[in-house]
Amino acid sequence: MSQFFIKRLLIAVPTLIAISIIIFTILALAPGDPLGEFASNPAITAEVRENIRKSLGLDQPAYIRYFKWFGSFIKGDMGYSFNSRSPVSQLLWQRLPTTFLVVGLAYIFGLLIAFPLGIISAIRRYSITDQIITTIAFLGFSIPPFFTGLLFIIIFSVQLRWLPFIFNSTLQVTDWQSFMAQVRQSIMPISVLALYHAAILMRFIRSAVLEELKQEYVTTALAKGLSKFAVIKNHVLRNALIPVVTLIALDIPTIFTGALVTEQVFRVPGIGALLIESIYRSDTPVVMAITFIYGILIVFFNLIADLVYAVLDPRVKY
Repeated sequence: MSQFFIKRLLIAVPTLIAISIIIFTILALAPGDPLGEFASNPAITAEVRENIRKSLGLDQPAYIRYFKWFGSFIKGDMGYSFNSRSPVSQLLWQRLPTTFLVVGLAYIFGLLIAFPLGIISAIRRYSITDQIITTIAFLGFSIPPFFTGLLFIIIFSVQLRWLPFIFNSTLQVTDWQSFMAQVRQSIMPISVLALYHAAILMRFIRSAVLEELKQEYVTTALAKGLSKFAVIKNHVLRNALIPVVTLIALDIPTIFTGALVTEQVFRVPGIGALLIESIYRSDTPVVMAITFIYGILIVFFNLIADLVYAVLDPRVKY
């Protein structure tokens, strides 16, 4: 196992270097000027704009800027935002709690909903229960989250007036009343994302469990007198989780980047909203930091998924 881990790390390092080069190259060639907002300001002369460009290092060749950025990133320095002149790490830390609160809880709730319903749907295949769960799942991932979000706003905010439709980013939890206000404003964005994730996972879990139920070892175990519950709990789920782990490993990094559309609908000040704002303003350091960290998380959680395979299925040899 240790040799496997070392080999995977040796593969991961050049992969991450290649990802960083691709990200930097695409953003360097992308249209847009981070100093474009100064062009329409008559108080800022061309000489001043050129001095600002030099202070940001934009006058240097792309390959020099890449090595400086990558070397600083390895040391933990993500650079400074072109627009706010604040450290990129500080901007990320400001948005992370909100992103983890909304997107992280939504994914956890999605898992808690998807696993039991997906297993029940597979066990009771073609029954009324299966048809109801399948219909809900199809509706969940067929309807875009932005439409579900707008529907929730119309019903629960405009018509019933139960929940606020704008996320208050200045709210600080200091007592029970402010805590309940935080809960109320988080219900709709969390619900929209949880339903979407649960719908996708439900269909995937159902398919994985159904595939295992067709195997000969299930028939043999039942013929030996084991109960169906014991067979599913001790054998089917263990094997069915292997493809599910891959899906979850690829989904977890999306928690960091936030929910781009949902955050825009509910005005949630998370990482997703920061990424959209930075792309719009050509704030390259922020965009590079978010996308590269996302790439790191993808590689890392794929490594974790490979290690989990060996735990779930002893037949897997590295």
